[in-house]
This record gives sequence, structure tokens and C-alpha cells, in this order.
Amino acid sequence: MPPPSPAAPGQTWAIIMAGGTGTRFWPASRRARPKQYLPIAGDAPMLTQTAARLQGLVPLERVLVVTTEEQRSAVEACLPELPRHNLVAEPIGRNTAACTALAALEVRRRDPQAGLFVLPADHVIEPAERFRATLAAGLAEARAHGTLVTFGIQPTAPATGYGYIELGDALAVEQGQAVHAVRRFVEKPDRARAEAFLETGRFLWNAGIFAFTAEAILAAFRRHAPGILATLEPVVGDAARLAAAYARVESVPIDVAIFEKAENVRTLRIDYRWNDVGSWSALAEIGHPDAGGNFKALGPLAKLIAEDARGNVVYSEGDDLIALVGVDDLVVVRSGRVTLVCTRERAQDVKRIVERLGAAPGGAEFL
Repeated sequence: MPPPSPAAPGQTWAIIMAGGTGTRFWPASRRARPKQYLPIAGDAPMLTQTAARLQGLVPLERVLVVTTEEQRSAVEACLPELPRHNLVAEPIGRNTAACTALAALEVRRRDPQAGLFVLPADHVIEPAERFRATLAAGLAEARAHGTLVTFGIQPTAPATGYGYIELGDALAVEQGQAVHAVRRFVEKPDRARAEAFLETGRFLWNAGIFAFTAEAILAAFRRHAPGILATLEPVVGDAARLAAAYARVESVPIDVAIFEKAENVRTLRIDYRWNDVGSWSALAEIGHPDAGGNFKALGPLAKLIAEDARGNVVYSEGDDLIALVGVDDLVVVRSGRVTLVCTRERAQDVKRIVERLGAAPGGAEFL
């Protein structure tokens, strides 16, 4: 039976991409419950916070969460009020182009005139009111001119872990927000190039947040990535056929498949607090130190005692007591039977442990 349609056409929808594996947040982040389902950036899971951030702009009945079949129960636990037909399960991960096409096709089934946002489930963005205002302005631009809108982050450092957007001409002001053409997208640069980008003042970080109408993004797929659309369009709503088709879909980011090729791309700036929470060290960027100068994300039963120890990032959801003496700038994570200890500057390398466990006999039980 097809899902119910909204009461009126042309409404605003949101697609939350929640199928990532979160390997840099191992051992708390596991295959069945990656970081987007964990209370890493506050008291609530990150997915729950992302959906709440949209309220007042997009009601939960028009929010679609795209995840994997394995993570279905994790979504339901985080968003128990999400209509079950709004949970879209990918048979296998095929990167963000396939995810976006699948979700846009599903939205079009329900509301052919829909405007929609696409955003990751695991970002920290504050204040929520300003974020909603930026999204609303971006969608107004997209509806008015049939454009594809991406939201760029005002850089705060010469980061090498993000792609960049080079601003073109300022074209308009929409609801108080400047709308720029996009001159080009640049893949992750080295340090020297990132520093040069910052000096020009013309570059933004690529946040992977988008606004467009369902009609415009599907037209862009038809022109720039026709194979993805031709494979998915006939099988949307048919779970059995979707599984077979999805295995044939190209695995490519939406930026590469569409945005780097399209001519009708626009960008709006996010110049307030944003963090993609890319590794355990990010807790020191999004949190506040305790009286001892450490950054902790602990469940109600966990405790930290620190003696002559500062700048450490500590995480536990259990009933652990973690004691630190004479150490600085470490990451200490307790999760089940696993303890992780590393320096904050090596936090990105946690994924290497996950890779080794995946290849080791018996390692899968810790993933």
C-alpha cells in the first residue's frame, strides 16, 4: 500500500542521511549503532538533535531518514514518533548520490511539487533558529529559480579535511541572506593550498547540506547522472526489486555526480557554529571543559576523577569510573568490553583499528 500523501502539494520536506558507519568513533560507534545514534554532542543522540533542529521548518511527518536495514531499530529508538513509512532503508551503502536520488524519488511519489533539504544526521549547528532561517532562504532561492543550493561554512582555519566551495558573483539577497553563484568545487587541499584559500576570503567549507525542489534535483540526475536515475526510478517503493537494482548503482558522492557538473548551483553562507564532529577530538571543540580542564561526555552512572590531568576527552555511557593521573590531551573511551586510549592528535587514526579488526579472525565481534 502506498504511503499517505500530504494534505497539499508543494510542501517542504527534509531528508536526513543517517547510514554512515562512524568508524572514527569506535569503540562506542559500532555497525548497528554508529555515532549518529549516540549522545556524543549532548544528552540526546545526534540524529534526534538533527530532527529537532528542523522543527518549526519541517514537521516530523515530512522528514525522511535514509539509513541501512541494519540500523533501522537504531533510527526507531532515536525517533519513535517518526512515521514508519518515512524510514527509507538502503539495501547497501552506495554513497550520497544514490541516497539522494532514492529519497528524492520517494518524496516525489508523495508530493511532486515538493521542496526539500538534504542534510547529514551527525552535525552540530547552533543556533538552530539561524540555521532554519538559512535553510528557508536557500529553499526560497531554489523554488524561485529552479536552482540547486548548497550551504557553505565560513572557514575558521585552513582545514585539510574538507572540500571547499569557491564563491562566484553575489546574485541576490533572499530573506536577508546573500546568494552567490558557485565558481567551482575543490577537493580536500593540502595545508598550503588551504591557507591560500583562506587568504582570498572567497572560499567556504563544503558542508554537504543542500536545498532544491524534487523536480530540479531529478532533472539534474537525468542530465548528469542518468544511470543512477534510470536504475532507481522504476523500483522505488518495491523493496525486492530495489535490493537487486541498488547493487548495480554507481557509488559516488552527490557533489561529484551532480553539483560539480551542474551550472545552476548557488550557495548561501553558514557563518555561525558548525562542526561535523569528525573524530573524538571534536568533543573538545563542541563542548566545554569541566573544572579540571577535561572534556567529558559521560552517562549518568559514569564518573571521571582527574589528578593533574588536563585537555583529555573522556566518553562512557556505562557505569565506569575513569581515573586519570598526570596525562594531558588524551582520548579515553570505554564501551562494553573495549577501552580506547590515544592522543587527541591521532584521533582520526582510530579507523585504522577498525580496519585491522575487520581483517582479523574474530575481530568482527568488536565491530
